[in-house]
Amino acid sequence: MFIHLIVIGWLYVTVMMAVAEATNTTGTVLGAIFTFLLYGLAPVALVIYLMATPARRRAIKEREAQAQEAARRAAAEAAGSDLPDQRGETPADAVAPVRKEP
Repeated sequence: MFIHLIVIGWLYVTVMMAVAEATNTTGTVLGAIFTFLLYGLAPVALVIYLMATPARRRAIKEREAQAQEAARRAAAEAAGSDLPDQRGETPADAVAPVRKEP
């Protein structure tokens, strides 16, 4: 929660820098836009991305663990069945049909 306060504060500072750039007699609106983008959004986006890396890694590991658990359950369910198709369903055709010669 503390990082949100830092992000909001830094973006406020860069907005004020951009406003000062735009309202200065030698400043331009284009300069203000670049000031906000290069001093504000780019660094904040990079910091947020880097700080979210551990959470992304945890989520990936959790998804992989869930997939492995589902595969283990499916394998255990399939191994418990004594039917030929291992799924409890009868095959469509047990014997291949015999064709007559034309």
